[in-house]
Amino acid sequence: MTEAAEPQHIVTRFAPSPTGRLHVGHGWSALMAWDMARAHGGVFRLRVEDIDGTRSRPEHVAGIVEDLQWLGLDWDGDIIFQSRRLGQYDAALKRLKEMGLTYPCFCTRADIAASGSAPHGAEGPVYPGTCRRLSGEERQGRIAAGEPHAWRIDMARATAQAGPLAWQAGTFPFGKPGETSIVAAHPITAGDVVLARKDAPASYHLSCTLDDAAMGVTHVLRGADLRTATDIHRLIQTLLALPTPIYIHHPLLVDAEGRRLAKRSGSIALADLRAHGADPAQLAADLRAGRFPIGISVAQA
Repeated sequence: MTEAAEPQHIVTRFAPSPTGRLHVGHGWSALMAWDMARAHGGVFRLRVEDIDGTRSRPEHVAGIVEDLQWLGLDWDGDIIFQSRRLGQYDAALKRLKEMGLTYPCFCTRADIAASGSAPHGAEGPVYPGTCRRLSGEERQGRIAAGEPHAWRIDMARATAQAGPLAWQAGTFPFGKPGETSIVAAHPITAGDVVLARKDAPASYHLSCTLDDAAMGVTHVLRGADLRTATDIHRLIQTLLALPTPIYIHHPLLVDAEGRRLAKRSGSIALADLRAHGADPAQLAADLRAGRFPIGISVAQA
């Protein structure tokens, strides 16, 4: 099924985390989102996902701005900082709690990894539901005792309440912005994902979904590794009566060994290219044309 109605207004965004310098893959993704907005008279927004208190650094925020401007990109409106939206995340989590769709989880990553009943999904081990089976009395007692805990969604209950779900997938490489296909969403395969972490006031799933809605984002362009996340975000949108953007998942870039580009693995940073005298206009033109620095290529589907 294909829909071809041209949207009246396009809003895209780029939403990096300030945990290191942007690499070539980030630049490629940002350029595509910027081009899509600018080609259709739309809006391009910048959001900094800075609620990871253990790794987010102010100097990396400055680096993000510097890298994007070096590539020739600008953005509309003020930069949105997640650290300034904690009240909105708390309010949404409270609503989901009141709907009876969440529960506290006291498990550590080691606990989950050690569970023989934890199957693996696209995002890693699927939570086996250990704390979902705790009594209300035990939960309250452990919270009162100050035991660290996350908040998870009861996926079976939430999907039953939401009913059948689907989202619109845009084309890549891009066709007309209104040309989409309908994709059925199956968030239950991800298990009881975390909505608020022990060390952060909201998970990626909750904060990203709320932010895209608040920013009026109409088209989300992001890596294919977040395809499963889209199903989860579609569920949250339904539960909280939020609008649903069109989603476009682009392939990932990999290094010569076939590993996806990542900050932690020392992938080629835009700052490194700049330090070695790279021409930003030529680099942007190359990335747009699918020409990447030596050793970097598009991952095979």
